[in-house]
Amino acid sequence: MPFALELAIDPGTLAILALVAFIAGFIDAIAGGGGLLTIPALLTAGLPPHLVLGTNKLCATFGSGTAALTFYRRKLFDPGQWRNALLATLIGALLGAIVAHWMPAAWLNQMLPVIVFACGLYLLFGRMPEAPAEQDLPIARGRQWPQGLGLGLYDGVAGPGTGAFWTVSSLLMYPLDLVRASGVARTMNFVSNAAALAVFIAFGQVAWVLGLSMGAALMVGAFLGARTAIKGGSKFIRPVFITVVLALTARLVWQHWVA
Repeated sequence: MPFALELAIDPGTLAILALVAFIAGFIDAIAGGGGLLTIPALLTAGLPPHLVLGTNKLCATFGSGTAALTFYRRKLFDPGQWRNALLATLIGALLGAIVAHWMPAAWLNQMLPVIVFACGLYLLFGRMPEAPAEQDLPIARGRQWPQGLGLGLYDGVAGPGTGAFWTVSSLLMYPLDLVRASGVARTMNFVSNAAALAVFIAFGQVAWVLGLSMGAALMVGAFLGARTAIKGGSKFIRPVFITVVLALTARLVWQHWVA
């Protein structure tokens, strides 16, 4: 039972997990990839894999929600321009979380390092978009459907790197600078996390006490990370993003290709 596993976790381990969650929230609010810290930490704590995924979605929802709210309050995300993406992401994540219970994702995991590394190369060698002269340029709505469905489905099935995928794809598809693309990524990540969490709750695959404890620490990290990203702008986000993407690539190559 989830609660029995939580009671077996000593205060020292819980404190370490909270610290990991804080760091993951800070990094995730800037560049994505926080799940690559929290998921291994939860596995190390002794939770079985199905509980790890559900519990990680619980704490990730707190972090992405905090970061998304911060970007929204700073007027760096307009929900009215992204209605299709919000709905598509919700549908995709619900389907993905359901599929995750019976569909093996080994093939997706092996392709992931290649895709993530391509994202890193784009930001490393590509020209960074400047802030548009007009703040309310029209955002194409039709292309939001395949983007939201695809990334929402992926986040429901697997999850690592979803924020990075949102950032890079939004830079490529819309007239956005890196800060606003990060705002889109954090918001869509929150929607997909919350939708997938609802499915994991329905299947009883969430360790509540542990998830809420880590979620609180992740919220603090996400709040500070989002404010730092907004204040530092593209010059700050870019090197952090590239570092996270390259580290994510190395870990995924080791995990799914080498180990």
